[in-house]
Amino acid sequence: MTRSQAVNPNVCGVTAAIAVIDGKWKTSLLWLLEAGPQRPAEIRRRLPGISEKVLTQALREMESDGLVHREVHDVLPLKTVYSLTDFGRRLSDALGPVSDLGHERLDRMTAEQAGRVGQVGQVGQVELSAS
Repeated sequence: MTRSQAVNPNVCGVTAAIAVIDGKWKTSLLWLLEAGPQRPAEIRRRLPGISEKVLTQALREMESDGLVHREVHDVLPLKTVYSLTDFGRRLSDALGPVSDLGHERLDRMTAEQAGRVGQVGQVGQVELSAS
């Protein structure tokens, strides 16, 4: 998916919405900013593994797509704070049911894996008692 799809009027609305959160970090950023305004250093602490460059790029893209508001306070050192716009909150709310489905899927996968581990253990016990 490309960012150009986010502005193409001839694509499905779902495609246009997902195009603005496509990428490794944007959904995590959306989730973190739901809790309230965050400074970049706070975000980096809460998202280990994201580089400063990638964080800045993702936040700028989200800002240009209207999801995030960037506020720079005129103090020394400069203080930058990011928060969700109304559109960003609406998108986050819309993704809530998708998140619920994702958690259901993860729970089902965990239960299936636990069942397989239990079956392997039972098979091993049967084989041990038969010997």
